[in-house]
Amino acid sequence: MDSYTMKKRLTQTLIHIILILVSITMIVPFAWMLLTSFKTISEASSIDPFIIFPADWAGGVENFVNVWKSYNFLYLYGNTLLMIFWRVVCAVLTATMAGYAFGRLNFPLKNALFSLVLIQMMVPGQIFIIPQYVMVSNLGMMNTMFALVFPGMVTAFGTFLLKTGYQGLPRDLEEAAAIDGCNIGQRFLFIMAPLTRSSMVSLGIMTAVFAYKDLMWPMIVCTNATSTTLSAALSKMQGQYSSNYPQMMAAALMACLPMIVLYLCFQKQFVQGIATSGGKL
Repeated sequence: MDSYTMKKRLTQTLIHIILILVSITMIVPFAWMLLTSFKTISEASSIDPFIIFPADWAGGVENFVNVWKSYNFLYLYGNTLLMIFWRVVCAVLTATMAGYAFGRLNFPLKNALFSLVLIQMMVPGQIFIIPQYVMVSNLGMMNTMFALVFPGMVTAFGTFLLKTGYQGLPRDLEEAAAIDGCNIGQRFLFIMAPLTRSSMVSLGIMTAVFAYKDLMWPMIVCTNATSTTLSAALSKMQGQYSSNYPQMMAAALMACLPMIVLYLCFQKQFVQGIATSGGKL
């Protein structure tokens, strides 16, 4: 075996070792959450570093039962999944149409209007909370699904992403469709939109992830226990003077299950969507 082959194998082995160590580092918090969810309060708050595994695994099931009964997870699951669904539908629909208009059509003030879209991407999202809250309140839609979906109905990032996708398509397709008698709507719906499917998938994945972990907005507009989401409900489990850490970890584990299931079912689309957009979660 020559020196080049040995050096290559050594490099690959070193890379694999580093990746394994990084993977273990990322798994440790999840494993600690899982172990803590089965512990008692005394075990979870103990300063003994050797208490890693719970003494009674069967007794830890009570933490999940108590959390399920106390916080009515069926409502939380339903509200969260509905919010994700409608945000994804609205974001993809509006971004697709706006991206096509900015990327393929010519109209007055096109560059100025797109500059407003870019400006919206440059400022923190917290700036829009007060005007959005005033709008939802004046409409009388507090503690409703509309209030949860409202901030995600239009997305500046999605418009930019789809505009880039449409600009990357050849104009020969539209010209051929126009010669065949297709109008603007038909060219958009049957020719151009299907070709940007990967960008739509990427936008849908990112919208779903950010909607799932959205915390501040649900806490502001949905104060009722039956209309809030998982993230907002979990934040209320933290006590002012004491906290039941095993039940908090059990609730966090139950909150993670929907996204874990969705990732396992759509793992291929998830990876392709992130790779296509060049985004980072």
